[in-house]
Amino acid sequence: MSARTLRIGTRASALALWQARRVAELIGAQAGAPATALVHIRTEGDARTDVPLWAVGGRGFFTREIDRALVGGEIDIAVHSLKDLTTVLDPGLTLAAILEREDPRDALVTRAVQSLAALPPGSRVGTSSLRRRAFVAHARADLMLEELRGNVPTRLERLREGKYDAVILAAAGLKRLGLSGEVTEYLDPEVFPPAVSQGAIAICARTDDAAAVHWLRVLDHFATRVACTAERALLRHVEGGCQIPLGGLARLEGRSLHLSASVCALDGAQLISAYGKADLATPSEALEGAVRLGERVGADLLARGASDIIEERRALKPADVP
Repeated sequence: MSARTLRIGTRASALALWQARRVAELIGAQAGAPATALVHIRTEGDARTDVPLWAVGGRGFFTREIDRALVGGEIDIAVHSLKDLTTVLDPGLTLAAILEREDPRDALVTRAVQSLAALPPGSRVGTSSLRRRAFVAHARADLMLEELRGNVPTRLERLREGKYDAVILAAAGLKRLGLSGEVTEYLDPEVFPPAVSQGAIAICARTDDAAAVHWLRVLDHFATRVACTAERALLRHVEGGCQIPLGGLARLEGRSLHLSASVCALDGAQLISAYGKADLATPSEALEGAVRLGERVGADLLARGASDIIEERRALKPADVP
C-alpha cells in the first residue's frame, strides 16, 4: 500500500477534532499504517452562524466543503458526524467506514431542575434542531423554544450565563468531550427519538483510492453500519430534500433488525410513528435488508399522514418560528 501521508479533512470544532483524532488513532494502530495529518476545513455551517440550521436549503451544511476537498484531491479522508452527511454521496465518494456508535440519545442539560418534566412553564429551552423543537412541543407545549447555535462548549456556556433554562444536545458529543457530568437527563428514545445516525462517525474516501480505503475498511463496525443503513434509507425515503422533524433509531439484535421512527408536527400537536422488523438471513444480505426495512418504515410513515407534516415543513419560513 502507498506510504503517503493520509490527509484527514475535518471541521475545527472541538467535537469534530476529537472525531478526526480518533480516526487517526485507529488508523495508526494498524501494522504498517501510514502517517496521518489533520486538515481543517471551514464549512458553510461554521461560517453562517446567524442562520437557523433548518432554514438552510438542502443538506450538507456541515459536510459539503469537506467532501468537495475530498473529490478535488486536497484531502484523502473526510470525517463527519454521520447525522450531518447527505443520504446520497457525491459521485466518486464512498462511505468507507462507520465507527461503532456512541450513545444515540439526546441529553437535557438544565441550570436547576432535574428533568424535562420538572421544568417550570415558560422555561426557555435552547436547540437548533426542528426535530427537537417538535418533540419538546409535543411533550411540553408550555415551554418556550429558542434558537441556539454554536459548538458544544459554547452552548453550555450560554446555558450557564442564564440565556436559557435548559438546552438539548446529543449525548454522544457530550460523552466524547468528557462532559457527560453535565447531563441532567437522558431523553428516552421511545418518546424522544434521536436524529438518524446520531452518535455515529462516518469516514469517506474516494472510491478509486484503494490505498486509503484499505486502512478504513477494517474500522467499519458491522452492527452500526446495518442500523444506520436502515435509518438513512428511511430518511432518504421521506425527507424530500429538506430537513424535517423526524427521529428514528434502529438496533440489531442477533439477526433481527428493529427500526422505530416518528415524525412530529412543528407545534407538537400531531405525532405519527411507525415500526418495522426484518430478519437478516446472512451478513452478506444484511445491508440490502436494512435498506428495504428503512424504505418500508418510511412508506408506512407517509401512508399514516407524515406527508402533511413534511409539506408544512417545506412551507416554513424563519419568521414562522417564534
